[in-house]
Amino acid sequence: MTTATAPPLAPAKVWTEADLLAFPDDGVERWIIKGQLRENPPQYPGVTVTARNRHHSDIMSLVAAALTVWRRAQPPPRGKVYCGEAGVRLPGATGTVGVDVAYVSADVVAAQNDSTTTMIAGVPTLMVEILSPNDVMEKIEEKVDGYLDAGVPLVWVMSAHYRTVTVHRPGREPELFNTTHRMPAEPLLPGFTPAVLELFE
Repeated sequence: MTTATAPPLAPAKVWTEADLLAFPDDGVERWIIKGQLRENPPQYPGVTVTARNRHHSDIMSLVAAALTVWRRAQPPPRGKVYCGEAGVRLPGATGTVGVDVAYVSADVVAAQNDSTTTMIAGVPTLMVEILSPNDVMEKIEEKVDGYLDAGVPLVWVMSAHYRTVTVHRPGREPELFNTTHRMPAEPLLPGFTPAVLELFE
């Protein structure tokens, strides 16, 4: 008696930055983690841009403003602050992601090549994720793990609802800060210690 064998499974598609950029602007948030495509549906069906809400936008502007004030007080050469779903191409097979706010060191800024990509190519010093109502924590955790695996030394996850910031660093337990605290960023961002309250108001 002959036993039929199942045909081998086709290997899973490995998604690339080019695949990501080829998608239409349909309001779906997409990113790539370790070659796999991840998606969040649009917050408001029928809206063809990535819609958030005023709370999300307000926090993003406050964080970017605090970083910009700090950056301008630093001696040159200075890094740069990016916000508004800045695209980041992380090294290795980690992936291509959009992040709410990022601070990139002067060395990484100097290594950019606009003829290759308009995304940030390299490892930011700080990446900030601001939670939106439609975010799934499992996906956020996967993104944070991807950032840490790529060597990002400092990741903040901010909750507008609870007005808290969870700080992630490689090899350390996450730390939770609320509006009674100041954010620790030493030694990566010397002198940058904003009050958490100021990042939400």
